Amino acid sequence: MDLSTVASYRRATTRRELALAPGERFLAGGTWLFSEPNRDITGLVDLAGMGWPGLEVSRDRLAIGATCTIAELLALPPHVGWAAQPLFADAANALLASFKIWNEATVVGNICRSFSAAAMLAACVTLDADAVIWTAAGDERIVPVASLPTGNGTTTLAHGDLVREVRIGADALRARTALRKIALAELGRSGAVVTGRAHQDGRTVIVVTAATLTPTVLRYAAPPAPAQVADDARAADGYYTDALGAEDWRRHVAGVLAAEVAEELA
Repeated sequence: MDLSTVASYRRATTRRELALAPGERFLAGGTWLFSEPNRDITGLVDLAGMGWPGLEVSRDRLAIGATCTIAELLALPPHVGWAAQPLFADAANALLASFKIWNEATVVGNICRSFSAAAMLAACVTLDADAVIWTAAGDERIVPVASLPTGNGTTTLAHGDLVREVRIGADALRARTALRKIALAELGRSGAVVTGRAHQDGRTVIVVTAATLTPTVLRYAAPPAPAQVADDARAADGYYTDALGAEDWRRHVAGVLAAEVAEELA
């Protein structure tokens, strides 16, 4: 879709050039940006000129850069000991998007758009990822990815704030993972997504997205009983109604899916 209100375009090459004027927005993949009129946008600042690496793998963590595409993440060779790595492909397949979108859409963009059904957001929250934020004031802060969304499509990011990268620790990457989703239509956007991870010492994390306005994170010190997880998921706040599902349906199916994830992880 044409952005008919855009009057300027520039490619940033330094941090100073990342400062946004009123009406400017960052451009990475642009798959959402160009999908709607977005008439409040008058200028685009392209991040491609910053030359950031897409992925950085170290002994301690995986860093996903702001311009890393979903396809680039999925093409990362299997890392010895990272049992959680298949979760990225599972999450990508849960998106209402084709492989062509994967080659343009960025992981960080999916997170920052913060739709409740954002599958890259679900995967990164499940793995306790942190977001490195370059603020508009020139500072840097690190916050859990789970703390970014404030609603369906809204975040704590201020105008001019940029998520420079997302970091996932090796401890989370060594855990086993599982994903379940459901939608009202076979090819429709997810009405509920439940993901989870389990460590060898029994620590378990269950995350509900799509069904709740912001990610619901349930933590257990030992493998929980599926019935307990179902009850805990249904007791969470934030379930809502829209064209993709009613609140009571979302609450019910989230419990079913959460129990399935807990059972698989156990």
